[in-house]
Amino acid sequence: MTKTPPSKTPSASRMTQRAAEGLAGGLAGGLERALDPFTSAVKRAVQTGADAVANLTHTPEADTAKAAAPGKPGLAVSPLAVPLPDMPPVGGVQLSTARSGFYKHDRKDTLLMKFAEGTTCAGVFTRHTVGSAPVDWCKKQLDANEGSDVRALICNAGCANAFTGKPGADAARRTASALSRRIDCRQRDIMLASTGVIGVVLDDSKIAARLFDLEKDLRADAWADAAATIMTTDTFPKGASETAVIEGVTVRINGIAKGSGMIAPDMATMLAFIATDATLSPGVLQSLLALYTRTTFNSVTVDGDTSTNDTCLLFATGAAGAPKISRAGDKRLADFKAKLEKVMHSLATQLIRDGEGATKFVKVNVTGASSPASARKIAKSIAESPLVKTALAGEDANWGRIVMAVGKTEEPVDRDRIAIRFGDLVAAEHGAVSRTYDEAAMSAYMKNAELEISVDVGVGRALAHVYTCDLTHGYISINGDYRS
Repeated sequence: MTKTPPSKTPSASRMTQRAAEGLAGGLAGGLERALDPFTSAVKRAVQTGADAVANLTHTPEADTAKAAAPGKPGLAVSPLAVPLPDMPPVGGVQLSTARSGFYKHDRKDTLLMKFAEGTTCAGVFTRHTVGSAPVDWCKKQLDANEGSDVRALICNAGCANAFTGKPGADAARRTASALSRRIDCRQRDIMLASTGVIGVVLDDSKIAARLFDLEKDLRADAWADAAATIMTTDTFPKGASETAVIEGVTVRINGIAKGSGMIAPDMATMLAFIATDATLSPGVLQSLLALYTRTTFNSVTVDGDTSTNDTCLLFATGAAGAPKISRAGDKRLADFKAKLEKVMHSLATQLIRDGEGATKFVKVNVTGASSPASARKIAKSIAESPLVKTALAGEDANWGRIVMAVGKTEEPVDRDRIAIRFGDLVAAEHGAVSRTYDEAAMSAYMKNAELEISVDVGVGRALAHVYTCDLTHGYISINGDYRS
């Protein structure tokens, strides 16, 4: 019996299906063509952001790890971004990075910094009443070793290990224990830092599994890779580098930081690690770090929210061979102090330049206050007001909202002497709108990417400044699905 070959003519049902698919495809194609200008613009924005991150981190070490893209996927680089500077090695400091798997996507998330024997350390930490396990660990160990002979820092991104109780504390201890065995030092000589989602216990086994590779890959020139590895919703890596002279000896200061949202440090999610090859006692380090934190990290705010994990650590290896300084008031430290503050100021303002969704970098000055504390409170009220920040986003010089932000603090002010300026333009004076107010000039000024708002409250001589950014829809987009 001869078999009849299958018919090459499509069945009616298959023809109907293909016709439907063709119609759907045609409609989809038409819709895609109609939306093409919009979709192309979005694609260009994302591609531009990715290219910018690549350019900002373009170093030999970055070239070898292009697959491990830092930060959160899909975020365009901040329009206020600044390039990562050249960061030469700091004597006595070695760094390495690895992927431990705290993120779903392919990126490095773990940083190891190893220090020469005898390295001193100081730290300032969040005053948040729900501090993280790494913050608790660092405070305890700095008390135990008095900031002397700190040998390493291990930092992970992707899990904050905050609000995790005893399991989180145990995970932190196990991490320090595993690293101390690997590099042959005491547990108390290990510093810890974490950043990421709150309420998730750190899976320390992921870090332990990478310690061999981290130690093997240590090198002195990995600062750029380190800055990228600690990013979360950051859109560009943050770093600063300076040299100073101490009694004829040149010393280097390098610093990296991460932070984009939940930034209102009170000592954001903020981490900052600064290292120098100067020879400074722990007491000197602590004095200088506390002093300059006030005018740098404690003078910036993105959204008014203080993180559970805010940590700034300052290390001094002594590798440059400069004379040991044991008093913060030593005149030989004059140049070093200036350069340290410059590094910290640069890192702090870069946090604002990368504020989630930010398009404006804003400095708020308050003068004529009754005390420095009062001036600072008024400046922060202006810098953190959603009404002020949204007006800045809309390029609206709405000085009435600034008056509101000043008055709600209940700090001493003279209503009839309040003066407000945007840049050099006077908006209000003698407690009322300025007679020279020029709406056109003001509108033109507000289009600048960098703005300065100055307010004199007319009751004293104290002053303060705070750096902030505007509040845009981008902030909501980023934080609406942060955990994804």
